[in-house]
Amino acid sequence: MTTHNETQVVLRSPAELADALPYLMGFHPDDSVVLAALHGEHGRFGGRLRLGIPPDRDGWPDVAAQLAECLIEGSAKRGGKPDGIVVFLCQDPGAGEQPREVMERLRSLAQRLRVACGRLEVPVVEALCISAGRYWSYLCPDERCCPPEGTELVPPGSSAMAAAAAYAGLRRPGSLRALEDRIAPRHPDADRQTRALDAAGGSLVPRILEHAGRETVRAETLALTDRLIARLTGAPPPAGEAAADTDERDDRLLTDDECAALIVGLQDRLTRDRAAERMEGEEGAGALRLWRALSRRCVGAYVEHAAAPLTLAGWVAWSSGDEAAARVALGCALASDPEYLFARLLHQAINEGLDPEPLRRSLRRQRRAQEAASPAPAEPRSQPPAAASRSRSRPLCLPPAQPSSRGSRRPPGRRTARRTARRRDVRSKEQR
Repeated sequence: MTTHNETQVVLRSPAELADALPYLMGFHPDDSVVLAALHGEHGRFGGRLRLGIPPDRDGWPDVAAQLAECLIEGSAKRGGKPDGIVVFLCQDPGAGEQPREVMERLRSLAQRLRVACGRLEVPVVEALCISAGRYWSYLCPDERCCPPEGTELVPPGSSAMAAAAAYAGLRRPGSLRALEDRIAPRHPDADRQTRALDAAGGSLVPRILEHAGRETVRAETLALTDRLIARLTGAPPPAGEAAADTDERDDRLLTDDECAALIVGLQDRLTRDRAAERMEGEEGAGALRLWRALSRRCVGAYVEHAAAPLTLAGWVAWSSGDEAAARVALGCALASDPEYLFARLLHQAINEGLDPEPLRRSLRRQRRAQEAASPAPAEPRSQPPAAASRSRSRPLCLPPAQPSSRGSRRPPGRRTARRTARRRDVRSKEQR
C-alpha cells in the first residue's frame, strides 16, 4: 500500500499500517473507528473516515453500515470506487481492563464493518485493533507476525513513515484529545463567564431581533473581532511554546465581557460569514487563536453557542492547510449543534477532498466589496457607517447556519437569539 503524495511510502505489513495511521489522519485517533479507502493495484490510500467508537454495542450494525456506505459512495463520487478498505479500531483499556480484552470486545465491531463493506462489494483487506501501544490483526492467522498477545508498535519516529514525514517538514502527530482540549469549554470561573454571556445576551439579542439595530450590532461585532485579532497577533507565541501554554496566554489577553459579546454577536449568520473573511496570513493565524479562545468560553448552558466559533476555527484551519485540526473543530461544532449547516458543508467538503481556494476567492471578493462600500471603520456603540445600512451584507457563498423551517422567513440569527433570550428567562426564574 502506498500513500498518495509527492513522496511515496510503501507499507507492507500490519505493523507499518498501524504506525502510519497517525500520519494518515494528522493525529492519533483515540477511542475511534477509522476506515481508509484503497485504490488501484498497489493500494493507494484515498478517502478516510473517523468516528468515535459508539459505547452502545446494539448500535454497531447501523454504524458499520453507515460508515461503509459513506466512505464507498463518497469515494465513488470523487472519481473511483475503492478496491479495498483498511479498518482501524483504536481504544485504550478502561479501568481493570487489559489491552487484549479491548481487542476481543471490539472484534464484533470489526466483523460488522467487514460484512457492511462486503455487502457493497468492497473487501476489507486488513482490520487492526490498536490499544495501549500494541496492535492486533483480526485477519492475519499467522501467529509468527501477529501473536495472540499483540505486537508492540514501533518506537515513535523510527519508522519509514516517520522518516518521510520528517523529510517533508511535517510535525509528529499529536493526539486527538490534545486537539480537542484546545477548543473544549473551560474557564477558571465558569459562573463568571456565564454571567458575562447572560449580560451580553440581554444587551445584544433585542437589538439583533430588531431590524434597525441589527446592522449596528454586526458592525460592532466585526470591529471588536478585528481589535482582538490585532491584540493576539501583537503577542505571538514564542518559538517552541507548547500549544497549551499558548492557549492559556491567549485566554489571559481576552476579557470575559469581550468574549461574551463576540460569542453572542457571532450567532448572527451574516456576522459569522463576514468574520470568516479573516482567514489568511498573520490575520488568519490570529483569527484561529481567537476562535479557539471563544470556543473555550462557551461554558455551561452556552455550549451550543460554540458551533459558530468552532466552525470558524475549522474553516481557518482548513484554509491554512491544517486538515486534521479542521476536522476536529468541525466535528466538535457538529457535536454541539448537529444541525449547524455551515459546519456540515465544510466537513463534507473536506471529506470529499475539495480545494478551499474557491471559497477563499469568494470571501476575498465579498470583503473587497464591503470595504469599498464602507471605507470608514466601525466604532462600537456609535452611529454605523452610512454604507452599512445601505448594504445588505448578502453572503456570497456561505450557507445559513441553520436550515430554515418550513415556510420560515426569519431574519438571520433570530433562532439563536430567541434561544438565548429563553435561556436567560429560565435562569432568572430559577434564581427567584
